[in-house]
Amino acid sequence: MSFRHRFDPTSLREYDIRGIVGKTLTAQDAYAIGRAFGSVIARAGGTTVVVGHDGRLSSPGLEAELVRGAMASGMAVTRVGCGPTPLLYYASVELGADGAVMVTGSHNPPDHNGFKMMLGSKPFFGGQIRELGHLCATGDVVPETKGSVRDIDMTEQYVARLLRDWDGGMRSLHVVWDNGHSAAGRVLARLVKGLPGRHTILNGEIDGHFPAHHPDPTIPANLEQLIATVRSQHADIGLAFDGDADRIGVVDNTGQILWADQLLLVLARDVLRDHAGATVIADVKASQALFDAVDQAGGTPVMWGAGHSLIKSKMAETGALLAGEMSGHIFFADRWYGFDDALYAAVRLLGIVARLPGPLSDVRQALPVMVNTPELRFDCPDTRKFAVIDEVADRLRAQGAKMSRIDGVRVSTPDGWWLLRASNTQAMLVARAESTTESGLARLQAELTAQLHESGVKAPDFSGAATRH
Repeated sequence: MSFRHRFDPTSLREYDIRGIVGKTLTAQDAYAIGRAFGSVIARAGGTTVVVGHDGRLSSPGLEAELVRGAMASGMAVTRVGCGPTPLLYYASVELGADGAVMVTGSHNPPDHNGFKMMLGSKPFFGGQIRELGHLCATGDVVPETKGSVRDIDMTEQYVARLLRDWDGGMRSLHVVWDNGHSAAGRVLARLVKGLPGRHTILNGEIDGHFPAHHPDPTIPANLEQLIATVRSQHADIGLAFDGDADRIGVVDNTGQILWADQLLLVLARDVLRDHAGATVIADVKASQALFDAVDQAGGTPVMWGAGHSLIKSKMAETGALLAGEMSGHIFFADRWYGFDDALYAAVRLLGIVARLPGPLSDVRQALPVMVNTPELRFDCPDTRKFAVIDEVADRLRAQGAKMSRIDGVRVSTPDGWWLLRASNTQAMLVARAESTTESGLARLQAELTAQLHESGVKAPDFSGAATRH
């Protein structure tokens, strides 16, 4: 049977394949991904692929077609079922699979879904995804054959491995977890049984409707229930996950948000106590205070592009023991496998909190104080967003501005820095600015607004500038 397939061009992203189910992403796409990715593995001499899916309503159907496509390319498929993306990564490592695919919409709305892929132990992204699209369009796949499939539940093994790195002793913490109806529900229920202390789980049931709130812990509105519960129950800490639990949100004992770069600093100081000089990577959206503090703590800070695949690749290149993104992805290679795992990051963070002489709020209040905007995401067509970045960069270069092109444009001035980059997962631009003073921040915002105006883009609302203590 001949095979050819064309994807909606907006679904082939930098780090994964993602779209709106029934519109830009279909069951036929899922089969094609299995067929082409299976062919890539087969041509590299591999035979095995591990497949998992999140709790979205469309995920089981997409997963079934993905498996069917992979089997048609001769793959021996291992299905790990519904669970968090980190469980799929863990299973892939432990089983020594040649490839892995997770069906997940991550933090996107309920009607979205997508596919994250690993080839061996490395992320499958960028040009590889574009090549996969080309293989499908041209029908350049291995001859159809018959593979095999088996089902394995790795939940207990994964939880046991998470608990093995608990280093907080027997101090009794009160922890509030907001599962956010994510795919981590079953894993989380087992995990808390193995941790000391008192644990309150909110929205523990896996539900693809996400009835409590949108599954993105980087948006403060989505943390309101968690914050209220931490405060009312006088808990020590609150933790939240996104839809597939590879991103984490944290609030301290007072209900104040610990932003991802602040969290990364807390984790980095702990790692650096045992590994002086270790490399710590953060994305271009992170505070300058983080990079400075890692350096002061005896570490080697590295700024890199945003995106879980880019970060994992840079970690492998540099031998970094820890990395993080403002989107809440935390990557441990210290005692762990180097992939982003919100559950593992939670265990390590709770160990630190259990060893503190005081509450987590003391640590947060002692962190460097900066005046900054939150990460501001605003609409820009997929067909336009990268061109806008190039236009801004060209103008800045002509002006002799001090800037980094690692990911988008990050401009440094005596007032601080501002960033403009294109989202690789949505039709949006992303902006952020940071200064040590409110007046400095206002000047940075004005510069960014002017650049957007010159490219015909409406600037985001900067009124949410916040001082972080």
